Amino acid sequence: MNIFTLVWSYLKARPLNTAINILLLSLGIAVITILLLFNNQLEEKISDNAKGIDLVVGAKGSPLQLILCNIFHVDLPTGNIKLFEAERIAKNRLIKTAIPLALGDSYQGYRIAGTNVNYPELYEATLAQGAWWKNNLEVTIGANVAALSKLKLNDEFASAHGLSQEGHAHNEHHYIVKGIMKQTNSVLDNLILTNVESVWIMHETSDNPFLSDSSKNISTKHSSLVPSVLRTDSSKEITSLLIKYRSALAAIQLPRLVNSQSSLQAAAPAYETARLFSILGVGVDIMMSFAYVLILISALSIFIALYNSLKERRYDMAVMRTMGASRTKLLMSILMEGGLLTLVGSLIGLLMGHSVLFILSNILEQTQKAGITGLIFYSQEWIILAGSLILGVLCSLIPAIQAYKTDISTVLSGN
Repeated sequence: MNIFTLVWSYLKARPLNTAINILLLSLGIAVITILLLFNNQLEEKISDNAKGIDLVVGAKGSPLQLILCNIFHVDLPTGNIKLFEAERIAKNRLIKTAIPLALGDSYQGYRIAGTNVNYPELYEATLAQGAWWKNNLEVTIGANVAALSKLKLNDEFASAHGLSQEGHAHNEHHYIVKGIMKQTNSVLDNLILTNVESVWIMHETSDNPFLSDSSKNISTKHSSLVPSVLRTDSSKEITSLLIKYRSALAAIQLPRLVNSQSSLQAAAPAYETARLFSILGVGVDIMMSFAYVLILISALSIFIALYNSLKERRYDMAVMRTMGASRTKLLMSILMEGGLLTLVGSLIGLLMGHSVLFILSNILEQTQKAGITGLIFYSQEWIILAGSLILGVLCSLIPAIQAYKTDISTVLSGN
């Protein structure tokens, strides 16, 4: 009988102890795996969605809210800013590109963003069907929007105010789907894109800040952000401006310049996302600590199981020695037993972690929107597996040394 067969027979002989040890370890590994997958994918999504945006200019309020709303589209706007003020900022020589965003409405919880074609180009988006919006009330929708809302080309729909599906419906006007974007694994997948004018049309009331009053303007120069209106139109408003710097000098001068104006605020995505990671990190650390406690309990359980098992098997080991088994073979059998327990527990834990995240990504719409999946594997998982095997060997080291030192004559004589 080889060592592996012997070890496997010992494990099968104590099914309850074996199952408990594997379960404890696999639960700890599963928690760590879920946190690893979720945290890594979330960081990647945040970094990818903020790529190419150096500064967000919007209304005064929370800088983090400004970033969450206008880059990640998971919060409400801090307010609106005057188009002519945004135009003045966009003309600054330190700015390479400035993309306007007009927010406020949604459809089935998917945000409608008024912008220009530079916005999808920022994420290198391409079309799966149809074309980009051209005229007012035409939209191009993201891949997740099309899949989950069942919207198709040339479908018409009415938007609702805010991000809630229960918001006031704008039934006076209907959007029409002109295009569907390919999957980009970015915020675009969950957005409905149109021009800024369409958002204004939806909010055309006598007391609404989006209402046009171009007749009061003397200048005939048109806005570079929204060419259909005059540059000095004081009645038009947008939600924010997404800015890319022309040079590193802009990072020093531009935020100070914007924040010095009473009605505007500048927020740097790099700084605010670092704050966001620190906030999320507290919860992740707590869950990690819980997982480490489970693994520690599992290690202690494996050690106790092997130690007690050694006492029960001392006579068997003595007989094996008389039949020609070396001390080294006995030592290796105990080490292999601990290693096999942790290997099985680790593999089951990794599988459980990926399976739980995969199931969540299929049954929870928010997880689908975030693009979190259990089908991604990271190199850190090999470290988890190797660490678990080392832990198993360490837990079995003392029992293995005792097995190595077993005195044949003492055991067989019953002393």
